[in-house]
Amino acid sequence: MKQWLYCALAVLLAVLIVPPLWASDMPFNMTKGVTNISGQVYDLHMIILYICCAIGVVVFGVMIYSMIYHRKSKGVTPANFHHSTKVEIIWTVVPFIILIGMAIPATKTLIAMEDPSNADLTIKITGSQWKWHYSYFNEDVEFFSVMSTPRAQIEGNAEKTATYLLEVDKPLVIPTNRKVRFLMTSDDVIHSWWVPAFAVKKDANPGFINEAWTRVDKPGIYRGQCAELCGKDHGFMPVVVKVLPEAEFDTWLAEQKQAALQAKKDAKASLSATLTMDELMAQGEQVYLATCAACHQPNGAGLPGVFPSLIGSPLIKGDINAHIDIVANGKAGTAMQAFAKQLSATDIAAVVTYERNAWGNNSGDIVQAIDVNNLGNAQPKAPPATTTGPDTVDKIETAAAEVVEIAESAIDSLTDSSPLQTTQASVDLTTLSHEQLMQEGEQVYLSSCAACHQINGAGLPGAFPSLIGSPIIIGPVNEHIEIVKNGKPATAMQGFATLLSPRQLAAVITYERNAWGNNSNDTVQAVDVNNHGQ
Repeated sequence: MKQWLYCALAVLLAVLIVPPLWASDMPFNMTKGVTNISGQVYDLHMIILYICCAIGVVVFGVMIYSMIYHRKSKGVTPANFHHSTKVEIIWTVVPFIILIGMAIPATKTLIAMEDPSNADLTIKITGSQWKWHYSYFNEDVEFFSVMSTPRAQIEGNAEKTATYLLEVDKPLVIPTNRKVRFLMTSDDVIHSWWVPAFAVKKDANPGFINEAWTRVDKPGIYRGQCAELCGKDHGFMPVVVKVLPEAEFDTWLAEQKQAALQAKKDAKASLSATLTMDELMAQGEQVYLATCAACHQPNGAGLPGVFPSLIGSPLIKGDINAHIDIVANGKAGTAMQAFAKQLSATDIAAVVTYERNAWGNNSGDIVQAIDVNNLGNAQPKAPPATTTGPDTVDKIETAAAEVVEIAESAIDSLTDSSPLQTTQASVDLTTLSHEQLMQEGEQVYLSSCAACHQINGAGLPGAFPSLIGSPIIIGPVNEHIEIVKNGKPATAMQGFATLLSPRQLAAVITYERNAWGNNSNDTVQAVDVNNHGQ
């Protein structure tokens, strides 16, 4: 019996001691990386592993020894005591010493990781769904980095490569033997820039700047990815860093500067080019599939409740300038990002033309690069220059008196009107038919409300109320306007007055009161929403 127990003890000790000795060669162990910091992180990891294994050997060794030499079959009588000052001191002091021994190297490593001072190169990294934007400070070089894995591999129609989902069209390029400082932020949601070989993993938060740094001594290509759940296509946001020897990096940087200057010249020249409908549609389709299809789908149908459909939508049927503006500058408060810095004026013109004529939209509209450029450069017209003669002085004095009168009238009106009234002239209060309101309301509902109340209005029991025959739907219209416009305190219902226009609010309220069998026949107009609460 004793021999079996001794054998078991020997096997246990071997299991605890041998793995740490071979850990550096194990495929599942942390890798050392290629930077000094990543080496320090690896060494810290191994120190903690050895300490944990030593503690395991001591604890399990004492347990096994006690079971062998203090078992009942040997006639040992268990001790009967309730307190030992010596034991309590030992099990307090020993763990304290162990923790201090672990904290000292950990603190040194953390301090080194958070010291981006004296950097040779600073790069701003901006995350957005789902790409990275790199900007080299003081170098006039910036570009977007987008995943380049072929769609056929993603859809399972082609064999996946070793770098599946870890490929980009333009990698970040940095030099060897130079300290590179990273400034990280985000355009939309929280992302996280992570390259394991550098031991760099830092969150990119909208409205904040986080810092990190690295110094790589070995040229090569190093891959990582966004390590934060940033949205539907989170897995399609890789990071690729190409490290070049210093001389090669300097050459690359000079080439990029020259390419940036040439791109500006080409963009200026393209403004005078006029493309045919077929040329714009062909180019627009390529731009759409590469840039827009991830959200709005290749067939333009969108994702109900998440991304709006582009088939017959108000945007497509509406003003062309508004369409160009939302593609170029995005839409605040939504996932629609700005593409003015990502696409050329020709690309934006092509994709807008494509969207307005694909999938049966057939608007016949054609947008040229000059249209995109003119919209972005639109400025208020300056008053004509005048000479400063006596008549001019009289005109200036008269104009000044008129300005004072207008200002006084404006101040008087402010005392008798609400903020909404002062901007009423700029608000779209067009009266729409019931059918137009229902069509627009459905689009607004799918993009703003369906995430909580569901596409069919049934809500989520216990979380979000159903809108089918609910008290708010069959109740007074003004109460419905109030809760959609201003929200409801102490609930998840937020106010949409600052997110949607009066016309959109009127449309979605009309839709909710008449969809899913509610059939109230109520029609709410933008003016009703605008006048509510005044």
